[in-house]
Amino acid sequence: MSIATTPCCGKCWHTPDTPCPDIAVCLQEGPQCHDDAVCRTAVKERLAAARRDHVERPVIFLGMGTCGLGAGAARTREAVMSFLESKKIAADIVETGCVGMCSAEPLMDVQIPGRSRICFKRVTEKNAAAILESVLKGAVPEGSALGQYRGGQAWADVPVLWESSFFRNQPRRVLKNCGIIDPGSMDEYIAHGGYRAMGMMLKNMTPAEVCDVVEQSGLRGRGGGGFLTGRKWKFALNTVSDQKYLICNADEGDPGAFMDRAVIESDPHRLIEGMVAAAYGIGATKAYVYIRAEYPLAIERLIRAIAQAKEAGFLGYNIFDSGFNLDITIKKGAGAFVCGEETALIHSIEGKRGMPRVRPPYPAVRGLFDRPTIINNVETLANLPELMEKGAAWFSSIGTKTSAGTKVFALSGNVRNTGLVEVAMGTKLRDIVFEIGGGIEGDRRFKAVQIGGPSGGCIPEHLLDIDIDYESLKTVGAMMGSGGLVVMDERTCMVDLAKFFMDFIQRESCGKCIPCREGTRRMLETLRRITRGRKSEKDIDALDRFQSVVYMERLAKVIGDTSLCGLGQTASNPVLSTLRYFRDEYEAHVYDRRCPAGVCSELVTYRIDAAACKGCTQCAKKCPSGAIMGARKAPHYIIPDKCIACGACFDVCPFDAVRKE
Repeated sequence: MSIATTPCCGKCWHTPDTPCPDIAVCLQEGPQCHDDAVCRTAVKERLAAARRDHVERPVIFLGMGTCGLGAGAARTREAVMSFLESKKIAADIVETGCVGMCSAEPLMDVQIPGRSRICFKRVTEKNAAAILESVLKGAVPEGSALGQYRGGQAWADVPVLWESSFFRNQPRRVLKNCGIIDPGSMDEYIAHGGYRAMGMMLKNMTPAEVCDVVEQSGLRGRGGGGFLTGRKWKFALNTVSDQKYLICNADEGDPGAFMDRAVIESDPHRLIEGMVAAAYGIGATKAYVYIRAEYPLAIERLIRAIAQAKEAGFLGYNIFDSGFNLDITIKKGAGAFVCGEETALIHSIEGKRGMPRVRPPYPAVRGLFDRPTIINNVETLANLPELMEKGAAWFSSIGTKTSAGTKVFALSGNVRNTGLVEVAMGTKLRDIVFEIGGGIEGDRRFKAVQIGGPSGGCIPEHLLDIDIDYESLKTVGAMMGSGGLVVMDERTCMVDLAKFFMDFIQRESCGKCIPCREGTRRMLETLRRITRGRKSEKDIDALDRFQSVVYMERLAKVIGDTSLCGLGQTASNPVLSTLRYFRDEYEAHVYDRRCPAGVCSELVTYRIDAAACKGCTQCAKKCPSGAIMGARKAPHYIIPDKCIACGACFDVCPFDAVRKE
């Protein structure tokens, strides 16, 4: 039975079909319209039950986000259910989203009566039963606990989860409920403060006042450009129109980015409440969530949350008796990177091919169906519930003067603790990589961080102490982007990395404008030439190779200056930033035909160290081109002209006698 749709008494409702304007506050603090002690007690008890302040039987929380499922959480769930059934134990199983520490998945939390909730890492179908059996007996298996939450009797010798190196420097605002609540339960969202801000806003504020608060807070768009959100809203609010639209951009096409997906999977009602605030602020009565079809779990949970919100009266007609109406429609995208650009996204929703158009006019004045339209991404909208409840000063209390609040990043690559992190603007990049991220896996040397996806840039080791904010990143040739942070170690070839991103951008170019369509192709051809060996060249290929390198930076500037949309204008960033900070690697490829990282296969040579070789013949047996010679139990050698640099000998040698140069 839903606490959002079932009144404690008849006085909580104006009519059978319309919720009271104070219902969100009522569900948080008890009835405001009267002083019924019985009703107050009932509300408090139901909220405590939804928060699980105290439990009467064991509750098992399983991280069932995409990262958890990818790590085997579904099999863990089956093992948990099998254990409970075999032991005839009555317990509740709650599926949550991602708490952020993806590298420790599958995660399982256990809360037993009277004890604090405790989180276990890497719980598979093999060890789930043993962990549960131990916890139910009041003991914690050694080395399995990630941490415990506050509340209830603490477990001995188990650290508090939020005080671990991964979490302690994260002021979780957007990710506040992620991995904590059941994303399929609106009751739990309400019990943790949800929809309170919406009720207060619709009852006490005008749309202009909402825009003022958002502008004063300093909230900037978290999708990449960083434009002031409140100022952007005011363009739409002040444009006269019979219809206005709000679009949530959840397309998230950057490689290595998964912030929006995780937020929707873990806390979909937060996005809905944020969309209500934004739509009310600009005067929109119709909203769309544009989300890629490759996010089936996020779509499923969002559909369910929208249905729950409609049933409770939090969406639809005359919300909270305010006279404000809002409908939300989900539009599935086909995964085109260009549809992350706002005008291309608008065309896609309209049923057209996703291609950008010339601006101005900007969407805030003429957007979807030629009506004023505001486009914000998931993270921007997810900031709004607490911002509206606690005010502009609270929001800007952390961050920098020009970049207020927090930023969510998807931390991935060659770092120990991969996952979703939320840090205050102005946090140093070094702290994210080496404190929260735990440093480089395998104790290898840090090389660079790719930030901002294909439109971003690479930040080298000597700039690790840079502050993460919009202005600082621009000074080093990078950008905030949507929030992907890919960490690279010494094994990464920066030329090969630039080639990867340029290949991605070239394939994803919509082809509308010549600079992006043809320019990125020429840059990709240049990068392919300088990673190619002599054996692949013929005629005047060597001359073309040098000529194209000479003009590469000039071509990059032309592409940036003349492309139609922001994606084309930033397409050259990966090449320009790697050229700026890793020019020596480019020179090694161009002049020496050598890849220092040993990644570009055509520029790699192999030799056998005669002193280390035992003549086991394993390399000769695996060589597909017959390039390795030598008698059994005698040192072997490689014939350079026959070697195809496949690396099979390097991989198979048991004595590390094969050298890659």
